[in-house]
Amino acid sequence: MALTVSLVSPERKLWTGTATFVLARTTEGEIGVLSGHEPVLGVLAAGGVVRIDTETEGKITAAVHGGFLSVDKDVVTILAEVAELAGEIDVARAQAALERARNEESEHATEAAHRAEARLRAVAGLHP
Repeated sequence: MALTVSLVSPERKLWTGTATFVLARTTEGEIGVLSGHEPVLGVLAAGGVVRIDTETEGKITAAVHGGFLSVDKDVVTILAEVAELAGEIDVARAQAALERARNEESEHATEAAHRAEARLRAVAGLHP
């Protein structure tokens, strides 16, 4: 049985479809979701990557910066504060942002570094 998955942010619906597996990083650790998973509500970690495995489109990866993950009866809803699909990420821009953030010492710089690292992990197709 397949999962029905929606990945949305306040700006737009990034992806909706059926999947065989979802992997995400929550504030409690990584969670993998297969069909038949128990209901759960998790808080997504800032600077994480979500991977959605589909039978028809392959792997969908996105950099996700905060939000929630809900699982209920083979329906997975990912409500991200900010999310970017891997194919939409400008790698050079993400690398430059990471370098700038590493050269600063502030809470804002640390958050910026986490966002840039998540973008680069999403592009590389790495797990959360």
